[in-house]
Amino acid sequence: MPERYWVIGGEYESTAFDKLVDGTERILGPYRNQDAAKQAWEDIAVATRSICTARFTIVREGSAFA
Repeated sequence: MPERYWVIGGEYESTAFDKLVDGTERILGPYRNQDAAKQAWEDIAVATRSICTARFTIVREGSAFA
């Protein structure tokens, strides 16, 4: 099965980045490779750069994270 990548995140309640503000969650993808996901991540990071509590990350489908 080919790998798939997702860009996930949103606006958090504080810079502790432990709780998302309801309704701001974003899931972008799937992307077939990490380069495509990185481009999507860069696009959303630039679009939200004025929001200091916004954070997005790239996740590989099937990977474990805490």
